[in-house]
Amino acid sequence: MGSHDILIVEDDEAIATGLALNLKLAGHLATVVHDGESAMAHMKRCMPDLVLLDINLPVMNGLELVGALREAGIHIPIIMLSAREDETAKVAALRLGADDYVTKPFGLAELIARVEAVLRRTRFTPAQPAHVFGDVIVDPETRTVTRAGEEVKLTPLEFDLLSFLVQNPSRVLTRAELLRQVWKQSRGTLRTVDNFVAQLRSKLEGDPERPHHFVTVRGSGYRFDP
Repeated sequence: MGSHDILIVEDDEAIATGLALNLKLAGHLATVVHDGESAMAHMKRCMPDLVLLDINLPVMNGLELVGALREAGIHIPIIMLSAREDETAKVAALRLGADDYVTKPFGLAELIARVEAVLRRTRFTPAQPAHVFGDVIVDPETRTVTRAGEEVKLTPLEFDLLSFLVQNPSRVLTRAELLRQVWKQSRGTLRTVDNFVAQLRSKLEGDPERPHHFVTVRGSGYRFDP
């Protein structure tokens, strides 16, 4: 099913190393951080395709992190890892928005299978609600955009860029990350991103010269403010 970028958030060095090695053997990219705050900082720089997240973490625990991500409208797939077998922890994780829950100790082959199952499921089952900002409504199910009740015509790439921006509100996104996430390429002309953002401003901002929603962060990239 191809290579995916997976973030491992685990404070046990041995478990994290074993997970990273086996994910790489399965053809994926794997990055390890050891606490919730480091995970949040990493995702501000580069959004992975899936997170393996331990519940018992220092600084910010796994439940706090998954809650913060979902509250921010970030619907990245998350599999929780925990040595706690009690049903309360599992129910709490799933209610906060985790996609799966695996109890330690676990078989690595089973965990890799669960990772790939979640990636397949989230790839083919978009469950995004409509996004509203100002007088604009973005409907990911129908891939339509309306402004003040009138449909706005966007190209497929314009819609993909808009969709990614509204799913990551208030987060500074570099041009390189937008190229990677929206255009699915790590190299390209950064000016392309600028041109597409300008098109979104012209179609969706009240005053494209003084944008309220699609904000330039000088020296970094762009930020979407609802």
